[in-house]
Amino acid sequence: MKIEVDDLAGPEIAGFLDEHVQQMRSITPPESKHALDLGALREPEVTFWSVRDGDVLVGCGAIKRLDAGHAELKSMRTAPLRKRGGVGSLLLEHIIAEATRMGFTRLSLETGTAEFFLPARKLYEKFGFSHCEPFAGYRPDPNSTFMTKQL
Repeated sequence: MKIEVDDLAGPEIAGFLDEHVQQMRSITPPESKHALDLGALREPEVTFWSVRDGDVLVGCGAIKRLDAGHAELKSMRTAPLRKRGGVGSLLLEHIIAEATRMGFTRLSLETGTAEFFLPARKLYEKFGFSHCEPFAGYRPDPNSTFMTKQL
């Protein structure tokens, strides 16, 4: 598998991300949905990666700079047919290394509390993320879990 910075210009990644946003909308109440759309992922403070297995797009993820030392993990997604196949672990390991290389000392995230998000929460815990208070303008929300990791 190959992980590369993606400029989000191609229709394949746009469709992949649209599926992500639509899935989040189907699971999470609108007031609790925090998935970024394509325009927000193109902002200069965001670095976005795609994961390919040969020519097949199998995952994506991003970090958004919050301040000089703190970034937020965004848009982690694995293709449905590739879930629990190591794509998420490979990508998360890469993003943590890149965030460290970029000089961030803390990486935080928001994910859902529904059963659907349990595998994601377990993945983040496996990589050393622990539960924390809301950050960066988030508010307490029964549909959100906040996690952070010191780098």
